[in-house]
Amino acid sequence: MAVNSHNSESKGSEPEIDGNILIAQAFSRAGIDCMFGVVGIPVTSLANRAVALGIRFIAFHNEQSAGYAASAYGYLTGRPGVLLTVSGPGCVHGLAGLSNAATNTWPMVMISGSCDQKDFGRGDFQELDQIAAVKPFSKFSAKATDISEIPKHVFDVVDHAVSGRPGGCYLDIPTDVLHQTVSESEASRLLDAAESSRVPQAIEKSVGSLETEIQEAVSVLRSAERPLIVFGKGAAYSRADDALKKFVDTTGIPFLPTPMGKGLLPDTHELAATASRSLAIGRCDVALVVGARLNWLLHFGESPRWSKDVKFILVDVSKEEIELRKPHLGLVGDARHVMELINKEIKDEPFCLGKSHSWVEAISKKTKENVSRMELQLAKDVVPFNFLTPMRIIRDAILAQGSPAPIVVSEGANTMDVGRAVLVQTEPRTRLDAGTWGTMGVGLGYCIAAAVASPDRLVVAVEGDSGFGFSAMEVETLVRYQLPVVVVVFNNGGVYGGDRRNPEEITGPYKDDPAPTSFVPGAAYHTVMEAFGGKGYLVGTPEELKSALAESFSARKPAVINVTIDPYAGSESGRMQHKN
Repeated sequence: MAVNSHNSESKGSEPEIDGNILIAQAFSRAGIDCMFGVVGIPVTSLANRAVALGIRFIAFHNEQSAGYAASAYGYLTGRPGVLLTVSGPGCVHGLAGLSNAATNTWPMVMISGSCDQKDFGRGDFQELDQIAAVKPFSKFSAKATDISEIPKHVFDVVDHAVSGRPGGCYLDIPTDVLHQTVSESEASRLLDAAESSRVPQAIEKSVGSLETEIQEAVSVLRSAERPLIVFGKGAAYSRADDALKKFVDTTGIPFLPTPMGKGLLPDTHELAATASRSLAIGRCDVALVVGARLNWLLHFGESPRWSKDVKFILVDVSKEEIELRKPHLGLVGDARHVMELINKEIKDEPFCLGKSHSWVEAISKKTKENVSRMELQLAKDVVPFNFLTPMRIIRDAILAQGSPAPIVVSEGANTMDVGRAVLVQTEPRTRLDAGTWGTMGVGLGYCIAAAVASPDRLVVAVEGDSGFGFSAMEVETLVRYQLPVVVVVFNNGGVYGGDRRNPEEITGPYKDDPAPTSFVPGAAYHTVMEAFGGKGYLVGTPEELKSALAESFSARKPAVINVTIDPYAGSESGRMQHKN
């Protein structure tokens, strides 16, 4: 029912507020302190009102990058990242971020303006059925058809985003609703009523009692000959770091992080199995998998990569995920909570493999062999640069920063693959990459989210030139907000590098066109940053790269370091070559 909804001046005395102010007030009450987006008709006023109420608004050039920022902000903070877009095409562009949040299971809210309700279906400006458009990617969607519905819908989308398995939610606000007004006292009443009826949905700690399953899980782990613990970004999101450290230190069980699980325990830990991954997953007989899905990143938990007899114990906040994977044992609940229960159960009857245990020795031996082999490669200064030489220099520069460790953002094919193997994470939630969906174009959006979420940390992006190109214009955003972000671009002249075609493939009427994988050789990416007043560096030798990193890390100001790489140094598609 409409509550005093109109556009006229207040006849009495009490001031009135419009839909823009009420939305901003509701988000502020719901604990939202930051929004990302692109303003325009009809949401510019909403952004301004949010800022006036103490919500930081980071304005982007493109909704795609803003959406990626909102999704990553949700992951890094545990609170929904909020994306604001205009109607129609703005909403469609924002779907990149919403779908990324859905696939990575990160909390996010997309709020879009939409056309006047009375004109829908008549070809109104930027008209689109946005509720239908977002449906495949939205966990929960709401449309405010009247100003009186705004507070409840705002609390609903914020709460649904973090409940159970986190994900993206959508709020649709028609233009006419933004312009409707209510009295300040009525607005206050609406906000109070919506807040008091809020269902406390924060992450469900567990579904039912887990006592029996916990006992069984510990029993299976205790009797295992070759146990392994695998943890992913779900464990990072739930802040399971301390519980995981206690588990590993107590039991002596080797661990394997997924790419974004790196740093929950330091990569340098003596029980880290990252460098002996094939052995660890190929020979383990019991795998405790915490906050990670048995998807393509973990070879679906199937042979031949895993032993056909391996027993999986899955810890996941989603009952559906466990039912899908059909593990030996499933524990439904928040990763940190479940790990604390497992630790409590072990405490009564502790067990520890010990350094001389044959399984621990095998992992340790293979890790040392593989690390030594890699270090031999890394020790060489190869010029023109391959991928390893500059990556080693970047690794050492990042490690020299100490604590708080910089947040590393990594995207690209070869650049991300080599970076995953070479760069060292020592602290939780300090690596952001293409993630579950293998999303290219996340780079600058993730950088901005990281800088806003963790203002005490330097942010270092290590990007391929193709990955950088998706969002390169957002370097202006870095300069505008003076964010401490250094973007290192591995410039090898294209996607995977230069022209990789065989001579017989170069035929047809357009054979003289550049290859589909080629970019302009020697592109001066550093000058893009300089155009906006940031610092640009062009480097091609170890000394030049070391100097640029030292100077830019010390300054903590926006910078782009353009690293010239041999165009034939990488391989096509990185480690996904078999799919191309």
